[in-house]
Amino acid sequence: AAVQAAGLVETLKGEGPFTVFAPTDQAFAKLPAGTLDELLKPENKQKLTDILTYHVVSGKVYAKDVVNLKEATTVLGKNVTIKVMDGKVYINDAQVIITDILCSNGVIHVIDTVILPPQ
Repeated sequence: AAVQAAGLVETLKGEGPFTVFAPTDQAFAKLPAGTLDELLKPENKQKLTDILTYHVVSGKVYAKDVVNLKEATTVLGKNVTIKVMDGKVYINDAQVIITDILCSNGVIHVIDTVILPPQ
């Protein structure tokens, strides 16, 4: 619903390749009550677009590559930090819980928290 509200369906269906850090439903549920409903309003489309494009990196970045990186530039143009602690990979403060879901135009890594771009 968020991708549709932001008008990003066609972009993400595009040729790519893209690496998407996709939050779980539980990750969205961790947001303060009402946050997602507020972001889905038409007047907040740009803020929603910024948040969603902060979860996307151009190119295919596989799990084996991510562990060698310290940061990556998102489609939004702002960097996310990448760190490995106790054998677990984090994008900012979100833990990667499922890796390397292959798609025709890229790869998806599932994360446990919605990451928010710096203001």
